[in-house]
Amino acid sequence: MSGADEELICVGHVLGAHGIKGWLRVYSNTSPRENVVAYSPWRVEVGDELKTLAVSGRAQGKNILARLEGIDDRDQAEALTGCKLYISQRQLPRLEAGEYYWSDLIGMRVESLAAEPLGTIESMLETGADDVMVLQGDRERLIPFVIDDIVREVDVEGRRLVVDWSPDY
Repeated sequence: MSGADEELICVGHVLGAHGIKGWLRVYSNTSPRENVVAYSPWRVEVGDELKTLAVSGRAQGKNILARLEGIDDRDQAEALTGCKLYISQRQLPRLEAGEYYWSDLIGMRVESLAAEPLGTIESMLETGADDVMVLQGDRERLIPFVIDDIVREVDVEGRRLVVDWSPDY
């Protein structure tokens, strides 16, 4: 999904209501997870429509709790259960050279040093040690995202990534 003049990134979705005053429990795709509430406003996908709403919130235990403008009671909050939450790519902080957002990597074609196609990055996994690219192609492949050691070239503009990885692995 994208806006008319901006690229939108899914940062999470609504898990359900919290309490009676319109608070939401949110699943966050951000790292750290509590950063999701710092990206105000959110574009909330309600049916086929995107609503732009200011957000505030906090981490509470294992949950992220958020309050959206105009959502003032439990019924309104429950109606948003399952809705995806987006922000504009412009809302993200600029990265240093050699750093990438997962949203920039997902969808990239991946090939070996010998230009053999390995698949497309379908998703990313956080394992604690290194992030892992989940590739879909002739078969699923899991390749660690280790710059210089495994990942040799990232061409964001060309949507291509080159890895030191054999198709036989």
